[in-house]
Amino acid sequence: MNNAPKISVLTPIYNTQPKHLRAMMESILSQTFTDFEFIILNDSPDNTELELIVKSYNDDRIKYIVNSHNMGITKSRNKLIDLAQGEYLAIADHDDISTPRRFEMEAMFLDANPHIGAVGGNVIEIKNNIEQSIKKRPIHDHDIKISLINDKYVCNPVHSGCMIRKSVLMNSGVRYDENWSPCEDRKLFIDLIPHTCFHNLKQVVLKYIWTGENTTLRQWQKMYDLPPQIVINARKQYPMYYEEWKSIHSKEIHNQITKIKLMGFIPFIKIKHSHGQKKVYLFDFIQVLRYKYTQ
Repeated sequence: MNNAPKISVLTPIYNTQPKHLRAMMESILSQTFTDFEFIILNDSPDNTELELIVKSYNDDRIKYIVNSHNMGITKSRNKLIDLAQGEYLAIADHDDISTPRRFEMEAMFLDANPHIGAVGGNVIEIKNNIEQSIKKRPIHDHDIKISLINDKYVCNPVHSGCMIRKSVLMNSGVRYDENWSPCEDRKLFIDLIPHTCFHNLKQVVLKYIWTGENTTLRQWQKMYDLPPQIVINARKQYPMYYEEWKSIHSKEIHNQITKIKLMGFIPFIKIKHSHGQKKVYLFDFIQVLRYKYTQ
């Protein structure tokens, strides 16, 4: 008899702030979909406070594991994949909050769409304890792959709100790449492009908390430097998505209008991009210059 859970929730923790750990755990344990195991892997073995917090919840679905030494985020994520027993893998990073019906919605969608290997949704960002506007993301596979290849600092689907079909990882052999940490999440999705399809639900699945408390200056620098390198490599590997992105971007530029005003309110110069031409107007209506350009 197979007693494996439907979903394995994968959460690596490292010197996590107690308040964020509790908020994240409570958002998981209060999910409307309950058939899951909650694997929490502590990569800060000397931090015993985290163990006390995790075990205080006394929930049989929690599996708490401590690394014998600090392995780093990428190796920890791959270890969690190996430990998982579920059909679906729900990524839940240590300081993000899943909305109550996230697992229900994502698992239902994967059940109904066997060709989809990873599903996410929309995100609300929280900065300084204030919820920002919803960051809407592309919905369909083709648009998501265009975004993955070309948007330097946006990961689609959002990793911490994503549910992945485990069989896709097992059959493809794709894993998190330590060479690209701390951007291993983005690299994982790019490596999965030829193996599966992606989807984003229209609903909000995650509240993403901006903290920066556990990120060193060196990590921040790598998070800034690595995405452009990933994009350059991905564009070479998947040129068709790059060409389509350029076409879309070019159309956006063609419809741009730039206005310069004197003292903030008197129309002075208007620059209009349209159909490969740039037109310059004086006082908003006197055309003084027109020329063609190429992208």
